[in-house]
Amino acid sequence: MHIKTIGGNGGDGCISFLSEWANEYAGPDGGDGGNGGHVILQACTSVKDLKNVDSVVKAEQGEKGSNRDCHGKNADHTLIKVPVGTVIKDANGCIVGDLKEEGSMFLAARGGAGGKGNKFFTSPTQQSPDICEYGAIGENINYHIEISSIAHIGLVGLPNAGKSTLLQAISRARPKIAPYPFTTLKPHIGMVLYNDYEQIAVADLPGLIEDSHKNKGLGIQFLRHIERCSVLLFILDMSLDQPWNSLDILKNELSHYSNNLLQRSQLVVANKIDLLDRNDKLKQLRDKTDLEVFPLSAKTGQNVGGLLQKIRILYDKNVNKT
Repeated sequence: MHIKTIGGNGGDGCISFLSEWANEYAGPDGGDGGNGGHVILQACTSVKDLKNVDSVVKAEQGEKGSNRDCHGKNADHTLIKVPVGTVIKDANGCIVGDLKEEGSMFLAARGGAGGKGNKFFTSPTQQSPDICEYGAIGENINYHIEISSIAHIGLVGLPNAGKSTLLQAISRARPKIAPYPFTTLKPHIGMVLYNDYEQIAVADLPGLIEDSHKNKGLGIQFLRHIERCSVLLFILDMSLDQPWNSLDILKNELSHYSNNLLQRSQLVVANKIDLLDRNDKLKQLRDKTDLEVFPLSAKTGQNVGGLLQKIRILYDKNVNKT
C-alpha cells in the first residue's frame, strides 16, 4: 500500500517583553516553540496486516513558545504499528526499511524543529530584539509498504497441491481450504511446536503458476515472500499424471526470480499419495530429481509425523545452527 507520512511542524517562537512594576522594560522573554512529532513505523507481532494503517499519517505540531521564556511543549511522536516483516520502499522503489524483528522501528518523517523566541536573539549589541523564528515544517514523504513473510520453512507449490491442508496438519494454523485455484491469497504462517519447546514457523505461500515471474497469476509480489524462507518444501500433487512437471515449473519460476533461491536447502514433498493410481509414479519422480523426495498424505495424515521430524532436522541444519 502507498502511504504519505507528514512530520509535525515545529511550534513558532514567541516575541514578548517582560514588564514588571519595578522595571517596565525588563527585556525580551519570548520562549522557543516545541519540536514537531515524528512519524515512526514499529514492527509488532500482534499486528497481522496493514488494514489499520491510514493512507495519510500526520504527526502533531509542537506548541508555540510563550512569554516569561516558556518553551512550547514538544509534540508526541506518532507511532504506527505494522506487522513484523514489513518492507518500506521509497518513491523510486528502493528499499529504505526492513522491519524484521519485533520492536524494530523506521523513522518515516521527521518533525520540524521549534522556532526560537526573541530572547534567544538577545546580544550585547541587540538588547531588545523584536524577531522570532517560525517553526520548521515537518518532512512530507511518500512510501510504499508491503508485508514480506518471515518464516523458517516455505511451502511452495502450484495451486491445489495441498499446501494449506499440509500446514493445517502440522500446525495450529487454519488457512482457507477449497478445491479451486488461488484459495491462498496471502501467506499464512503456522507454528510447529516440538516437545523441547522449539517453535518453527512454516509459511503456506500462495500457489505459483507458470510465468509467475512475469506477474501472471498472483504475480511476483508473492515470490518475494519466499526470499525470507531458509528452507523450501516443494509440494507436489501426486494425483497428476506427471507430477515431476510441476517441480520443473516451480524451480523454473524461482530461478527466473532469483538464482539464490535454488541455493537454499530443499525437499520435495510428494503429497496425496492416497490418490496414487500407479505404484511406479513415486519411483519415476525420484528418478527425475536429485532432491530428496518425501511421500505423504496431508489429508489422511499418512507419514505427516515423519515430515515433522524431517522439518526439525532441516531447521537445525539451516536455521538453528548455533
